[in-house]
This record gives sequence, structure tokens and C-alpha cells, in this order.
Amino acid sequence: MASDDPTTISGFPIEAVYTQDHLEGFDPDERLGAPGEYPYTRGIYPTMYRGRMWTMRQYAGMSTAQESNRRYKYLLEQGTTGLSVAFDLPTQMGYDSSAEIADGEVGKVGVAIDTVEDMHELFDGIPLEKVSTSMTINAPASLLLLMYQVAGEEQGVDPKKLRGTIQNDVLKEYIARGTYIYPPAPSLRIIADTFGYCAEHLPSFNTISISGYHMGEAGATPVQEIAFTLADGIAYVQAALDAGLDVDAFAPRLSFFFVARSTLLEEVAKFRAARRLWAGIMREQFGAKDPKSMMLRFHTQTAGVQLTAQQAEVNLVRVTIQALAATLGGTQSLHTNSYDEALALPTEKSARLALRTQQVIAHETDVPASVDPFAGSYMVEAMTDEIERQAQQYLDIIEGMGGAVAAIEDGYQKSEIEKAAYDLAKAIDAGEQVVVGVNRYQMGEDPQPDLQRIDESIRQGQIDRIDTIKRERDQGGVDRALDEVGAAARSDTNLLIPMSEALRRRATLQEVCDVLRDEFGGYVPRDAF
Repeated sequence: MASDDPTTISGFPIEAVYTQDHLEGFDPDERLGAPGEYPYTRGIYPTMYRGRMWTMRQYAGMSTAQESNRRYKYLLEQGTTGLSVAFDLPTQMGYDSSAEIADGEVGKVGVAIDTVEDMHELFDGIPLEKVSTSMTINAPASLLLLMYQVAGEEQGVDPKKLRGTIQNDVLKEYIARGTYIYPPAPSLRIIADTFGYCAEHLPSFNTISISGYHMGEAGATPVQEIAFTLADGIAYVQAALDAGLDVDAFAPRLSFFFVARSTLLEEVAKFRAARRLWAGIMREQFGAKDPKSMMLRFHTQTAGVQLTAQQAEVNLVRVTIQALAATLGGTQSLHTNSYDEALALPTEKSARLALRTQQVIAHETDVPASVDPFAGSYMVEAMTDEIERQAQQYLDIIEGMGGAVAAIEDGYQKSEIEKAAYDLAKAIDAGEQVVVGVNRYQMGEDPQPDLQRIDESIRQGQIDRIDTIKRERDQGGVDRALDEVGAAARSDTNLLIPMSEALRRRATLQEVCDVLRDEFGGYVPRDAF
């Protein structure tokens, strides 16, 4: 950060000294409450990590299901306490590995999953009733969840024992990431159907992880990150209510996903402000009665956008600071990035070091010993209040535009994030924002670490698997099941019921998505031309 007249990433000044005067009118009973009590500023559980450590996840997926399965088993052996699946771009966009558009992308940024058979192989030898699985998938999230359920049932696992989270947050795709398939309205319908389906069939699964992480990666400030994320959350809750669901029937299974930057104190304040804002939204705006409906439970990932290809080992330091921000801020789950991720997918060594970072914080520091250790800090409380105030201003603007979907269609959130990203890029280029090894403390030739490489030949292997499955399946049964998916899309039937049947009959991911593309159309952003 600049040394003269410093400001937060969100743009408000950082005082040299904070005193009681910065908390004028601050009522600790109203603004803080006790840990585990409304408004949850101090954390959603009374004992936090003294009672239960955060879930240590390592986001992983590469190449084929078989190769990713080996990495998952390795991470479990090293002490990770939850799996987190990365999918390749064709899977994220609802295309099979055999699709022409998939050429060159199969298995590159995650694992290729085309059918239930791939899901079986992905978790071969891993008892699904004993592991919590997070899946970073959005537009086709319901289909990947159903594949997971079918694979579990075919393992002999009761679906009610399956635990984990699907990201399932398509609104942020229109804002910051771009892996959408359908327009916003039918996308919201699929999400609401997923809420209803899981409430009955998969009650231990978190049905959505409403994500600010990708907005942060696109350049959003901490204030923008929580404001735009909570605005999306409001839209999802309203869509579920419009579909006839009771708020307390689905809201306890909502979760969130945020980034942790290197600006430790602002990040801690951001997490505390987000909890307080969401609690008020759920109680006051939506009339939630169940305390669990008001709790903002969140996963954190350290900031990939702040990793540098230059002097990659320095990323170990950055990730440690970011992990401290997440844990001091009260996260429920954490992924720590590997130091080589600015260059390639992580190696086993770099993934192990990233996991060890969490384990050192958990077992060798006093961070987990006290709940919300920054409570009462003049600086952190003042920053928490200011972030909450500015985020509420954004929420009011979005509400005035007609809500998150209307604002997205107007390009508002995307435009605000682009402005923030541009300002930060200018500051880095001018040397006002220091990035160690990039615009200060550079070295000459920087030796590259050993990198993970993906074999281009894996696509043909996936195509061969798809061809075999299509030859061996009951094609008439698949066709009838896909017809039922189309009929459900034209009615108010919960889409996940016929989609599940199609997948059980070994329809491919793209075959189901193509039926929905025919019914709902695709999405083209306003600024695409």
C-alpha cells in the first residue's frame, strides 16, 4: 500500500491512530452481540474454532477423473478435511469433452466430467458418506450434484448422508466470470428448483455458495464484493420465495464464498460487516425466524489475483497472511492457494505446502484459541462500520434499480468492478501500489519451479468413454428421459426430478444441457458486440 496518506482498497482513509472518538455512538450490544448470537458480527458459533476447526479444503481437479482421484486421496492422506472439486471449462459450460468447442480445454483448469461414470471414477475408493465435498460449478450445478447423488446411491450411500456444497451461483457469472449458459430468469428457476429438491432429497447439502470471490478476482473492492454478493443473495432468496418455498425451509442451507486479500485488517472487518448485514437482511427484509437462516456461513479462498509469476515463492508469504485474514475473520472453510498457481495447476508439493499453511495456523498459533480476537479494536470496529455503511449504499442503489438481476442486465455491477480494477492497475503501474517482485524488489532471471503439465491426449480418452457409454446404454430410455426434461422446462415441474432420471440412464451432461438450451435459449451480454 502507498505510504503517504494511505487508504483501504475500498477507498476510505486509514487513520494513523484510532481512538474511542472513531466509535462515537457505537453500542456494543446492538452492533456486536455475543458470538453465536444475532447479529453474528463476532461469529456464527459461540465457541468458533475452540469447538470446531474450520474445514481445510484444497481446491483440486485436473485432467481425467482418475488423475484427480489420485490427487484427492493424496490430499486426504496429508490431512485435508474436505474435498473441493475444480471442473474444466467444457464441463462448466455444459459441453461434453467430445464437443468441437471443447478442443484444447479438456482437463486443463479442472477435471472433465461427462457422465455419471466419470463421477464414479472421481470418487473411487472415497466413501462419500464420510467426506464433505464442495463443487465449484454454476450454470450446470444441479446436474453435477445429481451425478454426485447417483454415484453415491450406486455406492450404497443414503442421499441424506451426503454432505457438501455446490456453488450454483450463476448471477456472479454475468457480473464477473462468464461461465453462464442460460439467461438470468430460467437460471434462477433452476436454482430455486435445486433449493426445493435438496430440501427433500439432500437435506445435508448446501444448495448454493453465493460468491464474491470471483468479483474480487475481477477487481472488486471489499465493499463491492460483499455488497454485490449480498444483492445476489437477496435475489436468490426472493426467487425461492416466489417459487412457494418457506424461507426457513431453505435459508439455513445457503452459504457464501469470499476472497481473502493481503490487507489483513480490512478483510477481517469485511467478513464481520458481511455477517451483520446478512443477519439484518434475513430478519428484517425476509422475516426469517430460524437463527440458522440469519447466519452467514462462508468459505474463503486466498486471493489468486494477488499471486505473482515473478519470485513465485513469495506467494507462500502472501497466502499465509491471507489465510490469517480468513481465520481471524471467522471463516467456516478455507482453501489456501499454492505458490505456483500464477504459472500452472499446483503440483503435489505446492498443494501440500498450501495445506500445511492452514495446519500451522490451526495447531501452532493462538489464532483459534479466542472467538473474534479483534472485537473492540478501535480500528477494526471503525472499519467494520464503514464497510457496512458503504456496502449498504450499494445495496440501496441496486434495490432502486429493481434488484440484482435488473442491475446485472443494465451492466451496473460489472461497470463498477471494471472501474475499480482500472484504478488499481493504474496505481500498480505508477508504483503507488507496491507489488513485491513486480514493480519493486525485482530480480533478474527468475528460476521457474517444476510445473504441473496436462497431457493433450486425454480428450480422446474422454471421447472414447462417451462413445462406449452411448453404445451400451438403453437409447430409447435416454430419449424418453430427455423428453421429460423438456416437458418439465415448459411447465412448473421441478426440473431436477426428470434430470436425475436422464442421468441415471447415462445421458451425458451436454445432452441434458442442450435440451434446456433449446427451451431457454442462451445468454448474450449487452456489451458482447
